[in-house]
Amino acid sequence: MVAEALPKSPEAPLVLGLQPAALIDNVAPVDWSLLDQIPGDRGGSVPVQKDELERILKEVNTHVSATPFKKMAGGSVTNTVRGLSVGFGVATGLIGAYGDDEQGQLFVSNMGFSGVSISRLRKKKGSTAQCVCLVDDSGNRTMRPCLSSAVKIQADELNKEDFTGSKWLVLRYAVLNLEVIQAAIRIAKQEGLSVSLDLASFEMVRNYRSELRQLLESGNIDLCFANEDEAAELLRGGQEAGPEAALEFLSRHCRWAVVTLGSNGCIAKHDKEVCLFENAR
Repeated sequence: MVAEALPKSPEAPLVLGLQPAALIDNVAPVDWSLLDQIPGDRGGSVPVQKDELERILKEVNTHVSATPFKKMAGGSVTNTVRGLSVGFGVATGLIGAYGDDEQGQLFVSNMGFSGVSISRLRKKKGSTAQCVCLVDDSGNRTMRPCLSSAVKIQADELNKEDFTGSKWLVLRYAVLNLEVIQAAIRIAKQEGLSVSLDLASFEMVRNYRSELRQLLESGNIDLCFANEDEAAELLRGGQEAGPEAALEFLSRHCRWAVVTLGSNGCIAKHDKEVCLFENAR
């Protein structure tokens, strides 16, 4: 499959995000009575096939007639670089691929409008990934991504020009993307970038804990983010599995470690210094 790259921008962004498959979020507010009809744990992220995605979209449209789906460029890494760009004026860019369809064009348009460099995105023939993102009254999200048939960037399509001049590479752990993640880390380190990793979801940590721990223990992850559920899964089977124990484990392998605590803020560690950051009330 031939990938069509957009023209390069003159200056390398400070922060690069690796989003192997561009993703469109279909976001809708729902109540738990609807979520009861959707398989999988509430608040998590479970991959679905295209027919299941369409079934969920239809189900939600039936129950949420007053507020239709909001469609936008999505994905953890996408949201991070967009937030840094729009909220803090940080120069950011994305590495990945999008399909030659309506969703792909929407993704590129969204990110370009937010000031994110899109020159490292490849356009490919095929469909762009989609995700149903159901948000309850408390702001908790239940996500069902459909990635299996979507186009994505491959490990052998990455090159050092994608990374040269940038300072940080932002990643999201996903076992299906492990090969391209490892290739990106290898090139990023050769080009002098620091690497940040988000642990994605408690299901991903639960099902692929050994691969994740191997990645962390490689010493190539400089900054790691985990929420309380992911932290518990990461240390499951040990004598201690609380946020503090997870922070201690992560800090042994990463220069900076952060465990988020929901409404209670987060705890972070760098070298021997531990800090608690509380949310403003």
